[in-house]
Amino acid sequence: MEKGTTLLQAINLSIGYTAKKQAATIASNINLELKAGSLTALIGANGIGKSTLLRTLTGIQQPLSGNVLLNNMAVAEYSAQELSQNLSIVLTEALPPSNLTVFELVALGRQPYTNWLGSLSDDDFTKVNIALKLTQTAHLSHKKHFEISDGQLQKVLIARALAQDTPLIILDEPTTHLDLLHKVNLLRLLKKLAQEANKCILYSTHDLDLALQLSDRIIVMTPQTVVQGTPQNLIDNNVFDTLFNDANIVFDKDKGGFVVK
Repeated sequence: MEKGTTLLQAINLSIGYTAKKQAATIASNINLELKAGSLTALIGANGIGKSTLLRTLTGIQQPLSGNVLLNNMAVAEYSAQELSQNLSIVLTEALPPSNLTVFELVALGRQPYTNWLGSLSDDDFTKVNIALKLTQTAHLSHKKHFEISDGQLQKVLIARALAQDTPLIILDEPTTHLDLLHKVNLLRLLKKLAQEANKCILYSTHDLDLALQLSDRIIVMTPQTVVQGTPQNLIDNNVFDTLFNDANIVFDKDKGGFVVK
């Protein structure tokens, strides 16, 4: 797939929940494009609906209206197996109790392709080993997943998504609970994967300054709108001025980041 090819589109999308036949809209009129070879950050204040948007884009949650297209076909029209061969997701939920090694955990990414016995072929082993190498986690292969640090586990979960070998990877808050060094290293890894493996990667984050420095494009969610663009384009159009409803937190164009008055 050529770099710059559009993989995922949101068209006039409205997201939210339906309870007692009443629709509670979180955001509407969302129009987005995610392209191969790009790293896109999704930012917004706490509770704005970032996770709801990710769940809707991945087909976990139904939109209130509008469409989500993956390779020009509605996400809802994919079978579970077809979707798992085109889209991988890295969530923040804790792993269920298990005795899996790191290698076995990453190998779970091959489930969309294995036979009914779940046996790994030579190609599956190759994909798993490549994913471990790309994420620099091969040295952890024989450790139990609960024996490694949070930062290492995040890389392993990304390795599992890479082993799944999908063109699109979506991550919900992958830098949560990591220190600054591990946050930077993780985002640099995602950037490298987008550029060198031609992956289309979307991740949500609260690390706004890092997102500005390392992402190719940014999606900004505010109570009024959802806007997508390059960091510089968003800065030039004063989009970050509306991110927080607090006069004491402002975006400084000269510094290229947020400051507290």
